[in-house]
Amino acid sequence: MMMPSIFGENLFDDFMNDFTFPKFPDVEKELYGKHAKNLMKTDVKDTKEGYEVDIDLPGFKKDEIQMELKEGVLTVSAAKGLDKDEEKKDGTYIRKERYAGSMSRSFYVGKHVTEEDIHPKYENGILSFSVPKEEAKPVEEKKHYISIEG
Repeated sequence: MMMPSIFGENLFDDFMNDFTFPKFPDVEKELYGKHAKNLMKTDVKDTKEGYEVDIDLPGFKKDEIQMELKEGVLTVSAAKGLDKDEEKKDGTYIRKERYAGSMSRSFYVGKHVTEEDIHPKYENGILSFSVPKEEAKPVEEKKHYISIEG
């Protein structure tokens, strides 16, 4: 294939090197502020029986996590405070990056789901649970005849 050239140089040699895509802003940081890295990262897997959900909650204890099901919406909340004893120790902090605060995520799971359907497990900083799918109701084929006047 012949490429156009001037004085033996390919016109397209440096084209891609000179071309730069516009830099996109760090959307997560703009939307969520400096705590963007602390969001509840979630994986949802569709299975035959339902949905398997894994939520990253590193650094939280089991008793700092709550789940609430209300009108088909499942809300997972986590709240964390730093130990008050740490504040009394000798020395001055130069930098504190550990997260203290609360976060939550809500998922519409359907009004067919009850508390008994969800069996959460918290292990190694990951909250795992499954949500059953709603059983498909058989669709009855109804015939709607229209009478013809004559």
